[in-house]
Amino acid sequence: MTQTARVPRPRRALAEPAPPSEPAAGIPDVVRRRLSPLALDPYAWPAALFVTLLAGLLRLNNLAKPPGKMFDETYYATDAHWLWEKGFEWNEKDNTTGYVVHPPLGKWIIGLGEQVFGYNELGWRISAAVFGTVSVLMLTRIAMRMFGSLVLGCAAGLLMAFDGMHFVLSRVAMLDIFLMFFILAAFGALVLDRDQRRDRWLRFLADGGDPRARGRGSRPPRAVPWWRLAAALLFGCALAVKWSALAFAPVFVLLVLWWEVGARRSAGVRHPIRDTILDETGWLLAGLPLTAGVYLASWTGWLSTDGGYARHFLRDSGQDEPGFWGALRNLAHYHELAYGSHQAITEAHAYQSVGEWAPIQWLLLGRPVLFYRSGDPLCGADQCNADVLLLGTPLLWWAFIPALLAAIWFGVARRDWRAGAVLAMTAAALVPWFFFPARTMFYFYALPAEPFLILAVVFVLGAAMNPPPGRPADPDRQLFGAVLAGVFVLLVAVVFAYYHPLYTGESLPYEDWSRRILLGNLWT
Repeated sequence: MTQTARVPRPRRALAEPAPPSEPAAGIPDVVRRRLSPLALDPYAWPAALFVTLLAGLLRLNNLAKPPGKMFDETYYATDAHWLWEKGFEWNEKDNTTGYVVHPPLGKWIIGLGEQVFGYNELGWRISAAVFGTVSVLMLTRIAMRMFGSLVLGCAAGLLMAFDGMHFVLSRVAMLDIFLMFFILAAFGALVLDRDQRRDRWLRFLADGGDPRARGRGSRPPRAVPWWRLAAALLFGCALAVKWSALAFAPVFVLLVLWWEVGARRSAGVRHPIRDTILDETGWLLAGLPLTAGVYLASWTGWLSTDGGYARHFLRDSGQDEPGFWGALRNLAHYHELAYGSHQAITEAHAYQSVGEWAPIQWLLLGRPVLFYRSGDPLCGADQCNADVLLLGTPLLWWAFIPALLAAIWFGVARRDWRAGAVLAMTAAALVPWFFFPARTMFYFYALPAEPFLILAVVFVLGAAMNPPPGRPADPDRQLFGAVLAGVFVLLVAVVFAYYHPLYTGESLPYEDWSRRILLGNLWT
């Protein structure tokens, strides 16, 4: 059962289940509530757009500052430029073909900004700012749909808007913001697919369908799961940014099957697990060519030109290279080389996360990454520091571990699907890194987990607003929970404002700078 409850409409804290598309006469109320998507507040879109506008203004302001290429912009902004110029990466220093280990889609997107605004700071950062801003909109709408709450949806969007890690990575030409964007978008498409499929079952029951009959008559008419196929396309985009997206594949499949079984069980199907496997396996397999096609399309520049690294490996090694099939074999060889390079990334770095517990270190902000530093005395004091520090807003990130623990508790106690989905996505983002303790890892690897960590916080805030299933709604509790959510968001915004100079390269007197470095040398 869900944790949402009916409340008087003026409060607009949570929504009731939406009425089915057709009259639901004869359907038990408990079945209707389980299958109906939550109704969205009429002000949901205006509120989400306001949150997005705020996030966009923050991210676009002085985007070209600081000047020059920060941290890995040295690689990605340059590679993006040459992708659009030549169709493949190029090492302009040595005047040789560039060898890179990440797929090209993220660099194509960075390069698009360079094509529009020029090969300069604004050009190579604008795409990250746009994708970062739109990701705030997506998270806001996803939270609204999952929780049926204007308050909780806006809280999720604002927490992302005021997170320092998301903010910095939305203002730098690196790949991680695009990886996070496509993973979140694929998850959102599956949430929409869940609602759509349940609504189909509800209409089937409303039309007099018998889920306990035998044969096809026990199911709604066949229909293309467009949102599920869209998720496959979006997952292909994520994979074409970074291979680490692969960790989410089994979770996406698990969510589709779990939610479909739940819908059939709620509708009263005799064999929900068996029927789900029989009916949905084909559609899951149909997503594979879509994912593969999108991934392969991202390599179009490499495939359609002759100068890419290992582009003619077969020919150069004295083997036959038969047309397109030969090009694919060369691409496979390139991937073998890239995989080996990934395995060999063990070189020490000043800002790497250390040890086999690196993902826990990320949640504790144990090793942020310094992207930029200037000691120019621009602040009017004798000693100044101007940093761009990749550091999550401390209050928010230090709330993630207790929020995850609370989500486990409330999720089990209330049997809430939202907790399971959020925890599964968080695990997909973090757990695989525990198996590579020798690899050089960085804090920004945690960005794909951030939306789901925020959803865990929002889920717990929602649990504070609502009584356990079976108990009547309490308007006072609703009001208390809404105030609690508002206060938490406000405090996160205040902490974000305090650290804002460290996110934007603002020159500070040494005393002001040092007060913001809570953990001393660990953060510098």
